Amino acid sequence: MSLKIAIIGAGAWGTALAISASQHASKHQVQLWTRSPEAAHELQSERANARYLPGVSFPPELTCVSTPIPELAKWAQAHDLIVVGTPMSALRTMLSTLQDIEAPLAWLCKGFETGTTEHASGAMPHEVCQQVAPSLLAGALSGPSFALEVAKAQPTALVAASAHAFVRQTLVDAFHSPSLRIYANDDIVGVEVGGAVKNVLAIATGLCDGLNLGLNARAALITRGLSEMTRLGLALGAKAETFMGLSGLGDLVLTATGDLSRNRRVGLLLAQGMDLQQAVRSLGHVAEGVYSAHTVLHRAQAVGVDMPISSAVVALLDGKLKPLEAVAALMGRDAKGETA
Repeated sequence: MSLKIAIIGAGAWGTALAISASQHASKHQVQLWTRSPEAAHELQSERANARYLPGVSFPPELTCVSTPIPELAKWAQAHDLIVVGTPMSALRTMLSTLQDIEAPLAWLCKGFETGTTEHASGAMPHEVCQQVAPSLLAGALSGPSFALEVAKAQPTALVAASAHAFVRQTLVDAFHSPSLRIYANDDIVGVEVGGAVKNVLAIATGLCDGLNLGLNARAALITRGLSEMTRLGLALGAKAETFMGLSGLGDLVLTATGDLSRNRRVGLLLAQGMDLQQAVRSLGHVAEGVYSAHTVLHRAQAVGVDMPISSAVVALLDGKLKPLEAVAALMGRDAKGETA
């Protein structure tokens, strides 16, 4: 079945999914939206997004557009599926803009929302949606994936998470292909906790690798990090089995060990002696773990969940601990049972 798909946000991940959907056997009609008319014109004329996906050409079926924000909802409503590819920090505003659309919608961002003077911090994406657009049929597309590999049609598996079966099925219809497998899951809490916490844990693993602590230390961090992630997810109402799947263990392993991981790169740069501002500037892209680490820890503390690795990452990012001190703090904890 051919679908009309709107992808809002021409960053690396939004662009990669637009390319993938444009090449689907069902001949989807895909439009990639960006806020800037100049950027849309450049993408359309160059047939590539050189900033985020160098060396990858757009298929002929992909159209790049820019519609003014006041007209965005009307434009989006003409599609069968809307995919929001903005960062977590822009999700609330975008969902408010799109709150009255009837088509299914999915977001790509991973993380917990950082609070402002207008609203409290720590909300997961689906909680933001409940607050500002409760009537939307919405969900998340998540899982272990680097945008460049998806754009190049390298084998990838993702999770379509939503409380609504129609949303899950629409995402499967839109993106499932020989190179991109889509698995449906109704545990959106677990999928979103996994997507948020793995970014924080990847910073810790990058630090470990940057300090040359060895593969034993890396394995310990990933395994104990998965335990932290699971504890928080269960406290927030997730299913335990979700964390042994793509959006839990799968996404954690990829982000903690993959050379394309921006969050892992932050840890590597901190281990080399850069301060946080220098590390973030050198990336040139958003590393969500830097912005969600505090809110992940805040949410854990609110429900009484101990997350020592995440706590060490926050102290490191805040400059309260140096890299070796963060490692010493973790290794100096009292002995305990593995499942405690």
